[in-house]
Amino acid sequence: MFQKPRGTRDFLPEEMKKRRFVENKLREVFERYGYKEILTPTFESFELIAKKTGEEIRKQLYVFKDHGGREMALRPEMTSPVVRFYLNELKNLQKPLRLYYFANCFRYERPQAGRFREFWQMGCELIGCKEPLADAEVLNLAMDGLINIGLDFDVHIGHLGVLKGVLEKFNVSEEEEVKIRRLIDKEDYDNLKIYLTQILGEEKKELIFEILKFKGSREVLDELKEILKDFPKSMEAINNLEEILEFVIHDKYTINLGIARGLDYYTGMVFEIYGKKGAKQICGGGRYDNLIETFGGEPTPAVGFAYGFDRIMMNIDDLDIEEESILIIPVKKDKELIKKSLIIADKLRKAGKIVELEIMGRKLRKALDYANSRGFKKVIIVGEKELNEGKVTVKDMITGEQKLIGIDELTNF
Repeated sequence: MFQKPRGTRDFLPEEMKKRRFVENKLREVFERYGYKEILTPTFESFELIAKKTGEEIRKQLYVFKDHGGREMALRPEMTSPVVRFYLNELKNLQKPLRLYYFANCFRYERPQAGRFREFWQMGCELIGCKEPLADAEVLNLAMDGLINIGLDFDVHIGHLGVLKGVLEKFNVSEEEEVKIRRLIDKEDYDNLKIYLTQILGEEKKELIFEILKFKGSREVLDELKEILKDFPKSMEAINNLEEILEFVIHDKYTINLGIARGLDYYTGMVFEIYGKKGAKQICGGGRYDNLIETFGGEPTPAVGFAYGFDRIMMNIDDLDIEEESILIIPVKKDKELIKKSLIIADKLRKAGKIVELEIMGRKLRKALDYANSRGFKKVIIVGEKELNEGKVTVKDMITGEQKLIGIDELTNF
């Protein structure tokens, strides 16, 4: 017997109903903010995916050659494909561009709780605005989406420019900075200490660790300013973060200078959102002003985020989604009776009802047992005698009550 590939899942109808419900609630918020949906191909050139992360990402991806010998990769995230799409099709449109997506992504990782080889991301990109208001809009949108689905969460906001300003003054190379950020993102502080001591020495290492420990309300930024007053680029970043926070409409967040984000293209404000149950991190994003230029475009500011949709689902309590469906049962296997039943079903479906027709030829009692086991709220029993009077029998499967209703009145019952 064939098994599903490791790290993938099959979703039952009940699970899909919940996933679609949550997806649509999130879509509502993106649409209210004026974001327009796009979708990119499931696979891209490997060169695009590796452009900013380097060749070492190969072992984390599904990479293959097409029949023309071109090297392709299943997309591991959406920002790089969106930037490629922007450069191909959208760069001449008036700014800002507000784009959102919902797509499956793929990473060849060891499957574990909340981490799959095929997973879904839902997120947005705001392209063409460098103002702090753009960063704040993306933060507000990310939080509003989670509020709209009733999810309890914590938001942590940082700014890569604070640490970057210190490292720049310490003459740390770009390659060394990338390694430092990756160690921070993995929370591998033991190896970070060793590495910083090697390249900077003990005193400078301690300053960096002091910065990484800053966590709390907005007031911690005043203390941070005092420590970094001799680092102009870091001060600029702190001021930028303060401006952004002026426009954040939700006041429940934590300043966290220990956020580095795993992807190398982030340049400024960064944030992560954590759920209270299941897989912890459910959202991440920030500003990436250099990525479009890296891919060959004109310098263009951009900011965005992605929800880990599967992780969101792990943080949501069981949803009881009300869905009233109807089963139509012809009382016997008669062609004319079945045709009349089909006409009734068609009429109800056109009125927006969810309708199934009993097609197995079950006797009435067995058909009612089926309706009960599948959770149908109402059953329409189509009999010859009643049809001759222009009526059918409607049975309420919850109360057991049944009554004759005119066919023309069915759409209102």
